[in-house]
Amino acid sequence: MKVDGGISGDLTKAAATARKLEAEGYDGGWSAETSHDPFFPLLLAAEHTQRLELGTGIAVAFARNPMTVANVGWDLQAFSGGRFNLGLGSQIKAHIEKRFSMPWSHPAPRMREFVLALRAIWEAWDQGTPLRFEGDFYTHKLMTPFFVPEPQPHGAPKVFLAAVGEGMTEACGEVADGMLVHAFTTERYLREVTLPSLERGFARAGRTRGDFELSCPVFVVTGSTEEQMQDAATRTREQIAFYASTPAYRPVLDLHGWGDLQPELNRLSKEGKWVEMGKAIDDEILHAFAVVEEPGKVPARIIERYGDVLDRVSFYTRYDTTDAELTEMLAGFHAA
Repeated sequence: MKVDGGISGDLTKAAATARKLEAEGYDGGWSAETSHDPFFPLLLAAEHTQRLELGTGIAVAFARNPMTVANVGWDLQAFSGGRFNLGLGSQIKAHIEKRFSMPWSHPAPRMREFVLALRAIWEAWDQGTPLRFEGDFYTHKLMTPFFVPEPQPHGAPKVFLAAVGEGMTEACGEVADGMLVHAFTTERYLREVTLPSLERGFARAGRTRGDFELSCPVFVVTGSTEEQMQDAATRTREQIAFYASTPAYRPVLDLHGWGDLQPELNRLSKEGKWVEMGKAIDDEILHAFAVVEEPGKVPARIIERYGDVLDRVSFYTRYDTTDAELTEMLAGFHAA
């Protein structure tokens, strides 16, 4: 099981955080599209590391188009020496339409087509084949030599897709190289919903699980003192509640019989009552979503829960963790 860390979106810190991850023995470093562009930090990270895998977790696909993403992905793959993983996500309708001012439609079929278009563009650049991609959402039929990037020996980057629902997960299994499991998942949902959905996607494409990576940021509640554990639990409850307020993620709650919580949390979110939302997440829900252990026992609990399923993990902590605690957790994976 590979262990990944986060790369700062702050360009003044990106290189340093990447170097630190590599020095400490992490397998990969991933950037996110939240308050910063997800690609720029990875350019700096690639320049200042040698072996660390680099990825976007995630870049918002529907805020862009396949051609622009193909260019960025090709360049980062070349510059990093083949270490780049392109992680894409759909976001939700409100953000695509109201934040990015882009159209929203049929997310799972559209994401499937987005990836197929990427592969067609990369194949045209790599093999010199004519670009003749025509789909329901994207059409790419013009590629003159002037716009073809220089050849590079590393091939196209791997494509990871973020998914929660069954439709997007099936598309992921059909066309992607890996899946970025949302942190808002449980072991039961992963085994009973995610894996069967992936298998349906694999079957449609005649693929197997063997060449596919499953990655997940696991909520971790930890600390060196009881006070730190309580603070970590409080902050993690609030983050779980934030995700649980999203209608698209209700199926995870429904599986456990907690579906009625979603509209109530959604109401509270619209009123800005974030602390109250966190208090609605009881111990049963917290333990279903998060690993709650002292630092030295976290690796064993993650491996016990997900060791036969996940290929890569990261520690999802919405609170301050010390370098010593992170080092202890990482060492536990290396020793396993």
